[in-house]
Amino acid sequence: MADITYTLDKEVAVVSLNTGENRFNLDFVDTFISVFDELETKTEARTIVVTSSHEKIFSNGIDLDWLSGLIQAGKADEVKQFLYRQNDMFKRVATCPMITIAAISGHAFAGGAILACAFDFRVMRSDRGFFCFPEVDLGIPFLPGMLALLESAIPLYKMNEMQYLGLRMTAEECEKHHIVTRACHKDDLMNEAMAFAKKFNKDRKTIGEMKRRMNRNIVAAMDNEDGAYIERGRLV
Repeated sequence: MADITYTLDKEVAVVSLNTGENRFNLDFVDTFISVFDELETKTEARTIVVTSSHEKIFSNGIDLDWLSGLIQAGKADEVKQFLYRQNDMFKRVATCPMITIAAISGHAFAGGAILACAFDFRVMRSDRGFFCFPEVDLGIPFLPGMLALLESAIPLYKMNEMQYLGLRMTAEECEKHHIVTRACHKDDLMNEAMAFAKKFNKDRKTIGEMKRRMNRNIVAAMDNEDGAYIERGRLV
């Protein structure tokens, strides 16, 4: 069972990912979405900060052992269900009517880095951890919706380099290229994230509509393009 918890500090909700390396499987994705749903419907939070309790990993993306097991067992429908649901998680963050901040407390690899790109802002631990898309070495091209997420968070010149080379970016490098707002030591990470989050005491309705308009290309790519690849099993 995925362990994802939250606490409230006035208008700021702090979400903690507590499931080891926080790899994505159906349970993790469903739990993540349900936490965001609860924050929207049952709290007055206006900003969400998401971090990890793991000592060195924010998220390592898809649980490949779990997914490979489904593929080897011929459970194509369950694989498709997961991929669509993963898109639901990305969209839930990208269209959330609250400001979202990823406090990247360690390695953000593959899907973990893609998820971070769905957030409005990112702050990243500087003393340990890389931001990396290793899919080129795994033989897994990005789906159109994933590419749209990356384009919203990373300058094109650097996104191409990161995607084609699988670069491991440090927090300082990410800050230099405006992928993260701030790189800071682990001891300062949450203080920086919370101080930044408390600036955004903004109206949910307005923020939600702004994000729906700004991120409409992400939603459109996931809703109208990704399915053609998923249904045909053309992920590679």
